[in-house]
Amino acid sequence: MSPLEQARKVAFQGTAGAYSHLACRETFPTLEAVAQASFEDAFAAVREGDVDLAMIPIENSVAGRVADIHTLMPQGNLHIVGETFLRVNHQLVAPHGTRLAQLTHVHSHEQALGQCRRYLHSRGLEPVVHADTAGAARMVAAERRPGHGAIASVLAAEIYALDVIDSDVEDAEHNTTRFVILAAEPWLPPLDVGPCVTTFVFRVRNVPAALYKGLGGFATNGVNMTKLESYVEADFNQARFYADVIGHPHQTPLANALEELGFFSDELRVLGTYPAHPFRRLG
Repeated sequence: MSPLEQARKVAFQGTAGAYSHLACRETFPTLEAVAQASFEDAFAAVREGDVDLAMIPIENSVAGRVADIHTLMPQGNLHIVGETFLRVNHQLVAPHGTRLAQLTHVHSHEQALGQCRRYLHSRGLEPVVHADTAGAARMVAAERRPGHGAIASVLAAEIYALDVIDSDVEDAEHNTTRFVILAAEPWLPPLDVGPCVTTFVFRVRNVPAALYKGLGGFATNGVNMTKLESYVEADFNQARFYADVIGHPHQTPLANALEELGFFSDELRVLGTYPAHPFRRLG
């Protein structure tokens, strides 16, 4: 049985009503979602056994990667056991009875404000950066300052009894966030589960063409790499990489590709193999 089937509690970073909370509700409707103040706290809650899983946003189709997550995961001693994708629909919310024409300031997380930049500019609304979207909604509900609203999820509007003044105010129709699901123990899905994603980090040797040669095995073995990001080392001489590939390490193509990468790396660590979400449309 997979960790997803055994779980009872899932942690997320943020305040009740955050998009991570919404991802927990949509992915695990029967689990208790537990709010954590920071990503580090969410990781710790899983390690210490307070919760079974953590729902962690890793990248957004508009804003790019979520800061710090790619460096936190290799250090967090957790394992990726699943992924999910959430279509982000931003709502403009305000205290009951507020009209759109009355708003002057809109509070939210900087990424949410950036994803609604054109909408806010076209209506002359001043963005105000807040620590998180749901926290902004909670503050607007508590303070009830005239002219002040927030950009948050429909779940936050429901929790804090705010009116949705305007719906789906994001600038891009494809605004989607990818989340990874973390557990304390590794889980390798069976080969017959269907297409899988394998996530790993590696550091190439400090020699010419090490990256080119190390990645050549993925091409020659027909392994599709869907993500590759680099991180510089403290001495700026070696680079660390984070990668997603389509495949299972017990399948010959990926096993051969990882073996070849190992010849040109002085560090290679698999963070998890998990079923590809249907959003990827891999067949």
